[in-house]
Amino acid sequence: MASITSQLVPLESNFLVPNGTFLVELAAFGLMLFILGKWVVPPINRAMTARQDAIRKQFADLDEAKQDAREAEEQFKAQIADARHEAARIREDAREQGAQIIAEMREQAQSEASRIVEHAHAQISAERQHAVTTLRAEVGALATALAGRIVGESLEDDERSGRVVDRFLADLETLETSQVAAKDGVS
Repeated sequence: MASITSQLVPLESNFLVPNGTFLVELAAFGLMLFILGKWVVPPINRAMTARQDAIRKQFADLDEAKQDAREAEEQFKAQIADARHEAARIREDAREQGAQIIAEMREQAQSEASRIVEHAHAQISAERQHAVTTLRAEVGALATALAGRIVGESLEDDERSGRVVDRFLADLETLETSQVAAKDGVS
């Protein structure tokens, strides 16, 4: 029977039966797996783990930076809003101060104008009084001389000539006052 079996399948070519080459190859593969598992894969795993940790840290830093940027943007917007409110308040204060200065200047100009008008009235009154005094003296002298020519005798009496001049000027003032009153009544 051994001969039948040997004729059918030779032992050396049977792939199901392990031979020495297979065992050596299997031992070499195991040794390679052991070397790779002991010295090659752990550094690669450590490098991959470190790289994953670095990437996670970068993502965490990125998220933190985004949060910081949002907070900085909110602070910036708040500061801008505060600055706008402050600028509006300053503009409003400036407007109020400008209006107050304008009111003060108008009041000061009004009082200055009133003072100038009062001074002008006083000056006009003084000049009028001076003109009336000068006019009395001149009109008196002229009236006395004219009356003396008309009458034909000298009216050199100062007392008499003073009364004539005073009466003439009083009549002139009465006439002037009645004309002013008539003019005011018409208007």
